[in-house]
Amino acid sequence: MEIKRKPFQGVLNILSFNRHFYIIGLIVLALIIASFTCFGWSILLLWIIIAAFSYGLIMPLIVSAYVYDFSGYYDFRWLKKYSIVDSGTNQFLNINAGFDETSFIIKKHFPKSDLKVYDFYDAKRHTEPAIVRARKVSLVYPNTQQITSNSIPLKDNSVDVVFLLSAAHEIRADAEKIQFLKECHRVCKQNGKVIMVEHLRDFPNFVAFSVGFTHFFSRSTWQMAFKKAGFTSFNETKFTPFMSVFNCSA
Repeated sequence: MEIKRKPFQGVLNILSFNRHFYIIGLIVLALIIASFTCFGWSILLLWIIIAAFSYGLIMPLIVSAYVYDFSGYYDFRWLKKYSIVDSGTNQFLNINAGFDETSFIIKKHFPKSDLKVYDFYDAKRHTEPAIVRARKVSLVYPNTQQITSNSIPLKDNSVDVVFLLSAAHEIRADAEKIQFLKECHRVCKQNGKVIMVEHLRDFPNFVAFSVGFTHFFSRSTWQMAFKKAGFTSFNETKFTPFMSVFNCSA
């Protein structure tokens, strides 16, 4: 089985998973417009407020369409530069937070390699409404195992590549992130690596998501976490101005 993405599925996912933001935003905007009719605000101020709200609601959808629907992210062309070999002796690991759009694609690109899929979602720790909604519609890769972020049930030095694709930011606490990455380091072979894809808390994502960019973490935060987890390298490649691919060696 393989995920077939619908046209504009990235945008539809953003709207569905974050609909509470859009509902609240539209309600607040309607109240502001209503107050204008009652109190006679400056028409210029009203249009500035409308423009700001419109930007905050529409720009994330435009960027999401670009990144998730038109950039080729789900074609995995960006992965070719990392020279990952498909072999019957390889062990790959894809870890998600309960919303999995990539495991079937990884298996398609690496059919000979053994792929294990783990889900670290913890309802008590990972409380973002968007990920709760995403879990309800996610396809589940066969034999996906539920784990905790501080314990990966694999032997030391047993994995060639760990994929963390737009999932690790759901671990909000720094201490939990470091412990999770320590587990990733433990299971990696001596020449193993982690391939992580993330939006960052940086200027392009601020332009794209305004205050929503605080849902992501800065490059320095990730670099510190990987260093404390024991990884020897931390290399970043930009996949579009809004998304980074990190290649970290154990």
